[in-house]
Amino acid sequence: MPYGFFRDAIGYLGIAAIIVSAAWVLVQVIKWRTTYFVVTSHRLIYRQGVVSRDGVEIPLERVNNVNFGQSVVERMLGVGDLLIESGGQDGQQTFTDIGQPEKVQNIIHSTIQARGASRSEATPGSMSVAGEIERLEALRDRGTITDDEFLEQKRRLLS
Repeated sequence: MPYGFFRDAIGYLGIAAIIVSAAWVLVQVIKWRTTYFVVTSHRLIYRQGVVSRDGVEIPLERVNNVNFGQSVVERMLGVGDLLIESGGQDGQQTFTDIGQPEKVQNIIHSTIQARGASRSEATPGSMSVAGEIERLEALRDRGTITDDEFLEQKRRLLS
């Protein structure tokens, strides 16, 4: 009789562990899917949360350094952490589980360099509307901005 009780208890504990593990994985996937890290031509934007939301915006001119790190498992999954040092109030911000962090690091650096080059060789407002729309299309195609944001910015440029 005790053998059957222990066998049943272990079976129920195993089922409960599977259910709890599946729920934990589901919550983590939902959190990950509702987290956004966006690089625009002016700032870095990070938003996270399912029920309550919070976020950080860092102007690109304040970004001093961008580092990334990936463990072996994170590398297999294509995610990692970004450490962004800025001249802002917070100083350092760590963003976890960012997709393709090395690519994001390169995008941030190239965007900062492009801003610096455009400031040194162009006067304010000299970028053509067509060039700006092409840049917005590239951001939309990469998934950095949504279709609605693209249309809103395009409408603003054309008016």
